[in-house]
Amino acid sequence: MNDRIKSIAEAATYLFLQQGYSKTQISHIAKAAGVSVGTIYLDFTGKKEIMHFVLKCTIAPDFINRKFDRPITDDIFAGLESDIVEMFETTGNDFAKHLSDNAEDYNLEALVSDAFDMLSKYAAGCLFIEKNQFDFRFLAEHYRRYRQRFLKTMTQYMAAFIEHGTVRPLEHLELTTTLIIEILSWWAMDIRYTSFETQDIPVSISKKLCMDNIITAYQCKN
Repeated sequence: MNDRIKSIAEAATYLFLQQGYSKTQISHIAKAAGVSVGTIYLDFTGKKEIMHFVLKCTIAPDFINRKFDRPITDDIFAGLESDIVEMFETTGNDFAKHLSDNAEDYNLEALVSDAFDMLSKYAAGCLFIEKNQFDFRFLAEHYRRYRQRFLKTMTQYMAAFIEHGTVRPLEHLELTTTLIIEILSWWAMDIRYTSFETQDIPVSISKKLCMDNIITAYQCKN
């Protein structure tokens, strides 16, 4: 993987999430990456190709290790939107798989761990859609459905755990589940990219903080 391409992609990711895709110019990316505008065009034909590169690397992390003909053109990203929508569907199905037996062999600790990992894995791409939803309405609509399904699945798991007696009764189940998701989302996604003061906290520490606090708050004491 060319280190310069990686630096450009990382700089673009930060800018797309902090100030938005439409407001980000190639000159901004060049300055953030520490290269000239001309150098950017040696590696990418334009801003759209950089954006597609960032999204592709989110859903296919190994893509970044490929060897590319340069400048990178948009033809290598054919079908990207469909791939992202398929990722939403596949991830949602996988996350809900323990509901088939009413989560008999699942627990709150495993749920929080799996939810955090899922949010963290796709953080950059999902935040890009959130922050640029009016520029990318097709992806935003599918992402909205994905988030709604995520909430529904999490709520069903929490209801099952309450029924099993492993999670304490909750007066406002869906609202509490929403709170848990927001905590997980902030620590798995926002703190790395879009919070007012982003922090370079290792993902493992962020995950441990979430798990310790959520499990302590909601798991029944033996």
